[in-house]
Amino acid sequence: MTYVDGFVAAVPAANKEAYRKHAEEAAPLFREFGGTRLVECWGDDVPEGKVTDFRQAVKAKDGEVIVFSWIEYPSKEARNAAGEKMMSDPRMEAMGAEMPFDAKRMIYGGFAPIVEDGKSSGTGYVDGALIAVPAGNKQAYLDFSAIYSSVMKDSGASRVVDCWGDDVPDGKITDFKGAVKAEDGETVVFSWVEWPSKQARDEGWGKAMADPRMTNGKMPFDGQRMIHGGFAPIVDA
Repeated sequence: MTYVDGFVAAVPAANKEAYRKHAEEAAPLFREFGGTRLVECWGDDVPEGKVTDFRQAVKAKDGEVIVFSWIEYPSKEARNAAGEKMMSDPRMEAMGAEMPFDAKRMIYGGFAPIVEDGKSSGTGYVDGALIAVPAGNKQAYLDFSAIYSSVMKDSGASRVVDCWGDDVPDGKITDFKGAVKAEDGETVVFSWVEWPSKQARDEGWGKAMADPRMTNGKMPFDGQRMIHGGFAPIVDA
């Protein structure tokens, strides 16, 4: 994997099965267009934040659940080519006309992986995060992420991925920059941790928070604006 399209959406809880079916039907098309993996994750442990959170990011309404998802590609060129195919394929147009959520509030963007540690082996649970990082702190963030990844893997995670914002558009209603209240000179990071199960995740975080490596040094970003949550995969294709 060398490129990722990341998405966050608000979906009515009553539309969960319709959304799962919609994503499941779309997965073969994305693979046909050049994607190597599509993962859709249903909000399970998504806390409210004082400054930012996933619900604010997509202006979620009462009765809506946060979905955190991504598509993996072998390269940015493959991702761009896939986008062109999607725009001209009548099957995608038909699916777009019947989406079971408000696509106008969905946030999306293209990200270049800077850390990818481990391999997927039947994802059972996902921790997703969005972070605003000063562009000048990229190397410091890489160093921080390498330590974080090692701690997560040692605590039971199967895969840790951090992706640096590369093609993150401004939106009319919502967007990734607004989600984390990004300031001038900051880049949005799209990050996730894959776990074998929710139980492994809960136990893993207990181990991670007791690890002295997690308290060494200063975070190279504003942690108060970081968005995070736990998600249960509903499609992994």
